[in-house]
Amino acid sequence: MITRLSENYFDDALEDLTDILHGCVHTGASIGFILPFTRDDARAHWRDQVRPGLHEGTLDLFVVYGEGRIQGTVQLIPAAMPNQPHRADVAKLLIHPKARRRGLGRALMSALEARALDLGKTLLVLDTRSTDPSRILYQSIGFKIAGEIPNFCRNPFEDRLEPTTYMFRDLS
Repeated sequence: MITRLSENYFDDALEDLTDILHGCVHTGASIGFILPFTRDDARAHWRDQVRPGLHEGTLDLFVVYGEGRIQGTVQLIPAAMPNQPHRADVAKLLIHPKARRRGLGRALMSALEARALDLGKTLLVLDTRSTDPSRILYQSIGFKIAGEIPNFCRNPFEDRLEPTTYMFRDLS
């Protein structure tokens, strides 16, 4: 079951979201964090970075439930600039490491795209580390590569820089 999580249910979801983010970082996902990365770091991200956006209405947080817990999540962040009313960013598509390869990422992206269209957004933009498997998923659902920036992000495990790929999807 996929739902948009409201701020009212955020506290109930916080530990599941913490588990997902912590697990993803520790299995090598390049989502802005590097090791060491504690459960407290993960919890702080959700509490301090995401919850305010829910409160202010500047993002939509989608979650997918399975086996009585949240198994994955993704965020839709509409562009704030007046010249971009048609655009939104896709952020932090995360699937718990134990729940991968079940189509949850694809299902979350489908729900996100439907919401984007409901909001009148016709252009989605995201970035992903060029070597991440998520790039293949994004391409398989219609995202196109806009370009690649070398040495953009640090590898989560090693002290080396890696490229990031910028991608977009035209929903019109």
